[in-house]
Amino acid sequence: MTKFVLTAVALLGFDLATHSQSLSPVEKKVLATARQLQPETEKFLEKTVNINSGTLNLEGVRENGKLLAAEFEKLGFKTEWIKLPDSLNRAGHLVATRVGKRGKKLFLIGHLDTVFEKSLPFEPFTRVNDSTATGQGTNDIKGGNVLILAALKALHTHGLLDDVSITAYFTGDEESSGGPESRRDFIERAKKCDLALAFEGAQGLNVVTTGRRGSSSWTLKVASRTGHSSRVFTDLGYGAIFETARILNEFRRVLGQEQYLTFNPGLIVGGSDVKYDEKSARAETTGKTNIVAPSALVKGDLRFISEKQKESARTRMREIVEKSLPITKATISFQDGIPAMEPSEKNENLRKVVDQVSRDMGLGPVQSGDPGSRGAGDVSFVAEYLPCLDGLGASGKGAHSIEENINLKEYPFLIQRTAVLLYRLTR
Repeated sequence: MTKFVLTAVALLGFDLATHSQSLSPVEKKVLATARQLQPETEKFLEKTVNINSGTLNLEGVRENGKLLAAEFEKLGFKTEWIKLPDSLNRAGHLVATRVGKRGKKLFLIGHLDTVFEKSLPFEPFTRVNDSTATGQGTNDIKGGNVLILAALKALHTHGLLDDVSITAYFTGDEESSGGPESRRDFIERAKKCDLALAFEGAQGLNVVTTGRRGSSSWTLKVASRTGHSSRVFTDLGYGAIFETARILNEFRRVLGQEQYLTFNPGLIVGGSDVKYDEKSARAETTGKTNIVAPSALVKGDLRFISEKQKESARTRMREIVEKSLPITKATISFQDGIPAMEPSEKNENLRKVVDQVSRDMGLGPVQSGDPGSRGAGDVSFVAEYLPCLDGLGASGKGAHSIEENINLKEYPFLIQRTAVLLYRLTR
């Protein structure tokens, strides 16, 4: 089916499932229920989007978790709140579980937080037209969270969650992880399951993610002598800001063309007195144009397709940092974040299951997306232990920006596809 035909079908509200001979009577009933629940689903999406849950807004993350927990409990799930040490400055995680003996044991992944902290202008859920709604986290990832819930509701209506094993895990710090301690429970629970499905934003109806890059962070600190600016390049050397510029430009020149490797200096400050607060991710400095800056700080990320690529990049970055300009001293440190999810045969086999569901619904084939087109995600923490797929959530554009939106025409079909997928995997 061409994209044009699919769009026309969606606009006309045509019932694809009814006209497919490859779906069972039970599956057709599930799809019909999902369609009937769609208005309710979108109202709930609006409610969760309108809760600011930036990672460092701990109260907002917990509020979003309570909202979801109440809905899961209605479906017969047991819910838990996983508390984290206060030292991590993270809200914790929501886990919803049902235990049974039928079919595969599923591990469903979402997250409660967004990148939009309270310090940023708030963008509420706003329906632009029949096809689009905007708002913070509409596709990353509140649309995906609600998609999981909506698919499960459709199954629950027909008693199809009885005697199945499903763990739905919603982390509270995917956008800014609290570190290894924050993912210990997440990993241990996943190991007890047969496969993992993650609901980060979809790249349309016909693409899923079988591999995605990992993410880590780095901190560059530069120090130099200070004094009157008239003495720069002489006995005072080059100053901290020139040395910082040299290092960043060399990173770009030496590593900037490697496939799947990216690195981004997301924050930079330099001057006479540099201060950075980890909890709020805020920096401040003072300085004057006639003073050679004695200090500079850069915070950045590094994304990679494998541990080998990550370590190679770190080695080369250290070598660049060590070649300091005269009378300057720079140091770089690295912090592990989210590992890479390398493409694998087990993930590809799972994609084929989604592909068959999509074809049976009349939605066309489903292909593996380019690993380089995605950032890091929680699914990567468990990818070495079990088959995984990601990109099963809501589609849209502008994630992590004030222009973030959700595609409301594709959203119902993504929910319906997930409902059938979960049904087949738990049979």
